[in-house]
Amino acid sequence: MHIQPFTALTPDAVLDALDSIGLRSDGRLLALNSYENRVYQAGIEDAPPMIAKFYRPARWSDVQILEEHAFVAMLAEREIPVVPALEIHGRTLHAFNGFRFSVFTKQGGRAPELDNRDTLEWMGRFLGRIHAIGALEPYRHRPALDFESFGVEPSTYLLAHDFIPAELVEVYRGVVAQALEGVRRCYDRAHFSHGDVKKLRLHGDCHVGNVLWTEEGPHFVDFDDSRMGPAVQDLWMLLSGERAEMTRQLSDLLAGYEDFYDFDPRELHLIEALRTLRLIHYAAWIARRWDDPAFAVAFPWFNTQRYWQDRILELREQIALMDEPPLSV
Repeated sequence: MHIQPFTALTPDAVLDALDSIGLRSDGRLLALNSYENRVYQAGIEDAPPMIAKFYRPARWSDVQILEEHAFVAMLAEREIPVVPALEIHGRTLHAFNGFRFSVFTKQGGRAPELDNRDTLEWMGRFLGRIHAIGALEPYRHRPALDFESFGVEPSTYLLAHDFIPAELVEVYRGVVAQALEGVRRCYDRAHFSHGDVKKLRLHGDCHVGNVLWTEEGPHFVDFDDSRMGPAVQDLWMLLSGERAEMTRQLSDLLAGYEDFYDFDPRELHLIEALRTLRLIHYAAWIARRWDDPAFAVAFPWFNTQRYWQDRILELREQIALMDEPPLSV
């Protein structure tokens, strides 16, 4: 019988894991909203609560996790508002009963108001600083966000594992092939002059849920999806609304961003391509985790016909958007 990755991670196991590194809990434990990993707020005796993150088995290797930890620590050392893994007994990555985990300070905050121009410019300044550090050296062990790993491979997985209703398989196959061809054209346009667009170390999943806002400004959290990729990957997920609104939002972000790092305007060709790759990759991400009970509860509509009809429509819309001129700033 298949054993679920987190079946053995009971509340007692979480508390015992913390105790194994000298953090004695007061028994208060709150599961936080995370599906890929398991994340808990734990009360600590005579100390503020801490955040314990238990990594999904077999997703990242130890060296890949530690490479991300080192990058975030480097950002924190330069007073960029991120939340690094705490070093305890000389290590940031710990093991207990087959699980790997790290501990973080608790960072409060609320979602940023992305309709505020000053907020966007403020966030842009810190993203520019993150990218200036990210460009200093490459990841050597973490993968890149690219056409193959976010487009070809996940779409092939979906078609090979019977998640798509039989009557929609050929429609999806044709639409995803068109979408990937559109992505390829966008990349070709971006690379048309002066060679390939530069890849650097990114946050990788920089949406509004991973930014906590306080009176001191933004705090960027959860670098779990950090990879090599084009800088615009950390910008486009902060854009929403109609074209004119996204143009204004991007201009506000770049007003702060370019104080610290130069933005290559060729990357504007990649915004809709990266959105398309994310849509394909996201569906395959759910599919790969479908034997985890938490996913069936969180995404009950995933294996329905309506879900796949919506995905097909979404990709058709992206095919059209990728042939439009890029945003201008």
